[in-house]
Amino acid sequence: MTIHWYALRVKPHKERAVYELIQAQSGTVFFPTIQVKPVNPRAARIRPYFPGYLFVQADLAEVGANAFSWLPGTRGLVSFGGVPAVTPDNLIAELRQRLRQIEADGGLVNGRYHQGDRVRISSGPFAGYDAIFDAHLPGAERVRVLLAFLSPHPQPVKLNVAHISKVN
Repeated sequence: MTIHWYALRVKPHKERAVYELIQAQSGTVFFPTIQVKPVNPRAARIRPYFPGYLFVQADLAEVGANAFSWLPGTRGLVSFGGVPAVTPDNLIAELRQRLRQIEADGGLVNGRYHQGDRVRISSGPFAGYDAIFDAHLPGAERVRVLLAFLSPHPQPVKLNVAHISKVN
């Protein structure tokens, strides 16, 4: 009996429904979500951290590799060469810890950056350049900044939010 975590591909916007379905069947499932502060007050405040994916824990020798392919709203387990890819336990633990930290910080968009703020890029190919904060991007800790580089017209650049800092 070998129980492992697996990444389950889910159809767009079906994460919660599939999560509830697997829970109702007494399955072990992890649905990573984050609290966000959307611009539109009617938009969802809790969103999937990995849109289109859930993590399920199962013994595939017991339940069968196709058990999750036939659930409504799913697209099957993430596989390579036809073999479902095992998600390491320590990755799930790290992910849970990271989500707890994001929640403790007040959610993904906690007001640190607002449109028009001057920021400095701290790492990556544009490290050291100043830019203008433009927007938080959905689905991950990504942001868009406007960078005037090789042209007087600012160009949008997508970065991880950890790679920028506010310029006083």
